[in-house]
Amino acid sequence: MKPPITIIVTCGLALALPAATHAAPDSHHLLPSAPRSITVSETATPPVIRAGLLQSTLILLPEEEKIATVFGGDTVDWVFDGGHVASRFISIKPKLANATTDIHIISDHGNEYTLQMEEVTSDPDPHFDSKVFIVPGDKAAKDRLVQLPVFVPAAELDQARQEAAAAKAAQSAEVKAEAAKAEMYRSQYPGTLHFDYKWDESKGKELGLQEIWRDDKFTYLRGHFEETPALYELKDGKGSLINFDFNAGLYTVPKELDDGYLAIGKKKVEFHRVEGGK
Repeated sequence: MKPPITIIVTCGLALALPAATHAAPDSHHLLPSAPRSITVSETATPPVIRAGLLQSTLILLPEEEKIATVFGGDTVDWVFDGGHVASRFISIKPKLANATTDIHIISDHGNEYTLQMEEVTSDPDPHFDSKVFIVPGDKAAKDRLVQLPVFVPAAELDQARQEAAAAKAAQSAEVKAEAAKAEMYRSQYPGTLHFDYKWDESKGKELGLQEIWRDDKFTYLRGHFEETPALYELKDGKGSLINFDFNAGLYTVPKELDDGYLAIGKKKVEFHRVEGGK
């Protein structure tokens, strides 16, 4: 027999209401638990992670590792979020009460971690795991932590490629800039040369001196010398030995000389810079 229907008439509008209604099932307020560590072993039963409806549970791999990829048994009622960059963190959130799923995490070091996720709305205990630290339980997994990663996350690979391309472009630009600078220097260098020295040509010929010139940084003396003369700088009428490089008849003095002389034994030729010379 169907339950009686109560009819209420108000301002000509009739509403049909059921004689009795069923109360919504009771649900308690979920509470986050303190962070905890779990040991994961390939030979042991996967540990259970307590998840709260629409609450986020953060899973953290060891500090040496990053997440390479994640597989979830139920990707419809569960949300897996590893962020936009490769890291050791993954957030898991259930969208359906009492849902369960397994999750498999593969790290960049090749370690595999399997967990069992359970939503606990109907559990008398209102606490869910808010943060869980994974500890590898197998010796092989621990040994892999101190080795180099075997997988490179796609985001890091793309970033490495971009950085390599940027570094190559910067190097190419630097090489081009240096080449342009060198070319400009070569084109302008003749204008920096000054042949503004005078000397006694007969004495110079006796020693083998042929030419003296300077640029903005160095002084050069060229000749055909049977024996390499000593080079002196004249200051206040006194000569002093100076540093120079000599190669194939060319003296290169790392400064601009105004006055000086070359000498071999008693043979000597002085040279002087002429103001306004070319």
